[in-house]
Amino acid sequence: MKPFAYVRATSLREAADAYAAHPGSRYLGGGTNLVDLMKLGVETPTALIDISRLPLGEITELPDGGLRVGAMVRGTDLAADPRVRTRYPLLSQALLAGASGQLRNVATTGGNLLQRTRCAYFQDLSKPCNKREPGSGCGAREGIHRDHAVLGHSEHCIATQPSDMAVALAALDAEVELYGGPDTTRTVAAGEFHRLPGDRPEQDTVIRPGEIITGVVLPPAAPGAVSLYRKARERASYAFALASVAAVLDLDDGRVRRIALAFGGLAHRPWRATTAEARLTGAEPHPDTVRAAVDAELARAEPLRDNAYKVPLARNLACDAVAALAGTHPGSPATP
Repeated sequence: MKPFAYVRATSLREAADAYAAHPGSRYLGGGTNLVDLMKLGVETPTALIDISRLPLGEITELPDGGLRVGAMVRGTDLAADPRVRTRYPLLSQALLAGASGQLRNVATTGGNLLQRTRCAYFQDLSKPCNKREPGSGCGAREGIHRDHAVLGHSEHCIATQPSDMAVALAALDAEVELYGGPDTTRTVAAGEFHRLPGDRPEQDTVIRPGEIITGVVLPPAAPGAVSLYRKARERASYAFALASVAAVLDLDDGRVRRIALAFGGLAHRPWRATTAEARLTGAEPHPDTVRAAVDAELARAEPLRDNAYKVPLARNLACDAVAALAGTHPGSPATP
């Protein structure tokens, strides 16, 4: 462990000032990912700016019927909140699928969005990784990449974004609030918060240096809309997604008024299936129609040597999720 300074911030302004005063510093919330990476030597911050005691731990009702989730809200509390479970069940399901109970008790909403890839080459200092050390190469491309991306990857990086919660937020059209100083606050669509790797894979998100996530805004849930989160993984608990899907469905007289589909485990960011959504809007959610729409989306996939299985896996997850929401399966959310 390399030595580092520690600053406990008492306000957003103080946190931003401390970050500016310590080049190479990091903000500390729950620390469930950052501290592990420090132990591995992947992260070597000059200072930790502790923001865990800032007043960002509330879930607030908004006038339009939406919710604002503070950045310090713990995963356990967010998943258990009755308003979340009732209006946004896919978000609760994603959180419960995303980690052990012990981690959810500590991990924060903001930290969940900022967690780094679990690629073994990123975490191993003896291996090349453009995300960890730009220009060193991507060891996973010709190495072990069974769990890696099939959509939106580049020659520089094939890692996947690990957050289940981020996939649900992308499907919900949530927004991420950012603070960079008294006069530099902004919001970013959750689906645009994470980046595709391109030639700058070290940049996971669009967050600017020194910015702090202060909260996530969930828009009002449409009356009658149903949602769910489905995840395929190597074991039943505490494992990252091989593929996952967050789905929101709103039917009008048997036809799709609105649908949102976002895939996890397939790309460097949650993958919003806009092609499939466009094809399904206005159509009856017949299984053949859904499969054709999802296939059109996944036609963009470029699987590598060992991860082509992810394409049919994602297709089946999405088709099963839409069928469940449309009421095809007994006990589905749309079935009385």
